[in-house]
Amino acid sequence: MAKLLSGLQTSASEDTMRCSDTPTTRNLAKQLLALERDETVSEMSNVHAIRCVCDKLRRQLATLAGAAGFRSLLERALTLSKQECQVLDAWAVEPDGSLRGLDDETAQWGAVLIAQLIGLMITFIGESLTLHLLQNAWPNLPCSEVSHERCESK
Repeated sequence: MAKLLSGLQTSASEDTMRCSDTPTTRNLAKQLLALERDETVSEMSNVHAIRCVCDKLRRQLATLAGAAGFRSLLERALTLSKQECQVLDAWAVEPDGSLRGLDDETAQWGAVLIAQLIGLMITFIGESLTLHLLQNAWPNLPCSEVSHERCESK
């Protein structure tokens, strides 16, 4: 199967861990955040959108890796995000896997965290399963954002 997310290396080397935030995963993260903002009747803050995306990903990943597995991935994604955006130093992962320290000022960097998390998911569970989980969590995610092959088969 051709790689759907261009530019992504899937070896578990340290270089891959640093490169889990690619332009493609960043665009996908922005799309997920936008979908969460659009799904409510009232205006939703960026903070709430970040929490919604993380919660949906937590529910999907918990079935595979458990709560501790999700928390570990989120902590690693946050560590990688902090290397790029030092304004995220106030953010932390709680024992239940939720995020602490988010505010409207730093929430603009939420796509960096979500992109890192998606990239790590691809690294550890594979592109196909990651895309399947994303489609399960966001059934209204445009097919072009997830898989050209799925669109063509429908």
